[in-house]
Amino acid sequence: MNPALGVFLHWLGGLASASFYVPYRGVKNWAWETYWLAGGFFSWIIAPWVLALTMTHDLICVLHEAPTSSLLWTYAFGVLWGLGGLTFGLTMRYLGMSLGMAMVLGYTAAFGTLMPPIFRGEFSTIVLRTHSGLVILGGVAVCLLGIAFAGSAGISKEREMSTEQKRASIKEFDLKKGLLVATFSGVMSACFAYGLAAGDPVKAITIQHGTPILWQGLPVLVVVLVGGFTTNFIWCLILHIRNRTGYQYFSSEIRGKVPARNEEYILEAATDAPAEEMAVAVAIAPGTAVRAPMLANYLFAALAGTTWYMQFFFYTMGETQMGRYKFSSWTLHMASIIIFSTLWGIALREWKGTGGRTKLLVAFSLLILVSSTVIVGYGNYIGASLR
Repeated sequence: MNPALGVFLHWLGGLASASFYVPYRGVKNWAWETYWLAGGFFSWIIAPWVLALTMTHDLICVLHEAPTSSLLWTYAFGVLWGLGGLTFGLTMRYLGMSLGMAMVLGYTAAFGTLMPPIFRGEFSTIVLRTHSGLVILGGVAVCLLGIAFAGSAGISKEREMSTEQKRASIKEFDLKKGLLVATFSGVMSACFAYGLAAGDPVKAITIQHGTPILWQGLPVLVVVLVGGFTTNFIWCLILHIRNRTGYQYFSSEIRGKVPARNEEYILEAATDAPAEEMAVAVAIAPGTAVRAPMLANYLFAALAGTTWYMQFFFYTMGETQMGRYKFSSWTLHMASIIIFSTLWGIALREWKGTGGRTKLLVAFSLLILVSSTVIVGYGNYIGASLR
């Protein structure tokens, strides 16, 4: 158990989550559902299986010996996490990017962190009745405060936009619908944390088979991500049928129109980096022959998908360093995602031209979120030193 190492590993996971969109900038002329599913096949199937088979012992036997109830719950929570992504796009539509993102991330961070120890019956014993638990709880509160500042920065940025820009970004603003959808999306997006917790028996079995403790979470990721793949696959299939884009996997010639970013039906969870897609989409004039660079598109999608998976690869490693306070890993993960995605936004000049108040809010959000990871790490350090 090494909380400092755990915090560092969660930072790496946050960096991976914040960075996986960047390779999609190299994808040309594919519809969203095409490049998302192509990359997702590496995220949810190929990378989890390859790394679990490589880094753990007797993967197939471990999954065979695991309790059926554990596997089913782990898979089911993966499916529910996918449903959180399905409604995540609706939250952006009804509340706008900034307010919607802040609400969903707040719900996800709170529920994903606190519900596992509550269900285990450990909340009152190892959280409320221990000094280290209270410090960690304080770190969770600071993280939520940082999310609030990040949301405030986004709202401040939106207020600086012109009327035409506001109408383009929030065409269907509806506070009541937005609040309901944000609540559902945030709670469902937290189900990834529940799936990892439901896989605890799988972790115990793989350790019995000789898997090093650091890699014990990899077999669980195989199961929970199959659940996530199920939801993503069904939705992308629906979009392929609706938009008649399924041919894009096999033909470089693009027909019709590739939807612009704001015309797409996006399926993403709050555990994805809070930034917009950066893949280039073009409107194709009738009679114009446009081709997609197939090899390059597949390579960039594979790189993006593998990078996406690495966030949870590092997450499961970091979790092993948190001891009995491993529930705090979810807060570290969420805070790290926002920290590095904000830094990417600064690097890509997303905040260029904003006023001093907005930039100050961005700086405060970064400072508070970094502080939250330090506080949570310190709480774990106290808990480890007392054992």
